[in-house]
Amino acid sequence: MPGISHTWQWQREELVFLADRALWRPKASQLFVADLHLGKAELFQRHGIPIPSDGDQGTLNPLIELCQRFSPQLLIVLGDLIHGELGLTERLRQILRSLPDLCGCPVRLIGGNHDRSSRIEGLPQQPSYRCGDLWLSHEPETPPKQQDQLLNVCGHVHPVAGIGNGCDRLRLPCFAYNPSQQRLLIPAFGQLTGGHHCDEGYRKWLVADHAIVPWFEPHPNRDEARVAR
Repeated sequence: MPGISHTWQWQREELVFLADRALWRPKASQLFVADLHLGKAELFQRHGIPIPSDGDQGTLNPLIELCQRFSPQLLIVLGDLIHGELGLTERLRQILRSLPDLCGCPVRLIGGNHDRSSRIEGLPQQPSYRCGDLWLSHEPETPPKQQDQLLNVCGHVHPVAGIGNGCDRLRLPCFAYNPSQQRLLIPAFGQLTGGHHCDEGYRKWLVADHAIVPWFEPHPNRDEARVAR
């Protein structure tokens, strides 16, 4: 179900935060997602942890539907398309080979820390690079010195925000912007992912109930535990 988006302006760049946990750049019809972690259930199964093998469909189907809705000229994955080589089954390899056809557009993969030990046919891993006034990376990065007026758009962190009081709290994925570092974190797109609480240095927009909700945290919790990614 399409959600309520939020349009955000950074210098000359218009970016749209989507409730699908994706980022839309209308100027070039580019769609950004990060941290799908496909094959995570299969990797856990190989280590004896009984997780159902339906997480990939819960991630891929929304991605395909999103591409059908927006018809992007390019889908850019900001790293961690897969969770690890052990989870890269032949069936998943076949799906990834077909991903441009399924999404109806070229797919560009910026290599993430979970991707680096694997070769994915048809999806070569590319390094961080400049795109307009954006510096695209998987992990948070400072752009090269000669390009330091760029906004770093990245994944890897799986940003979440905690809302509520005491034990009655929710952790919701969010878009998070740090003005001092000129950095925008986008939420993990994958179904089987954890999250990292962003501190008060970040301005946040929650992904909640098919909508993007600006969030101003009145009492940041510095002791929020980090969830392993």
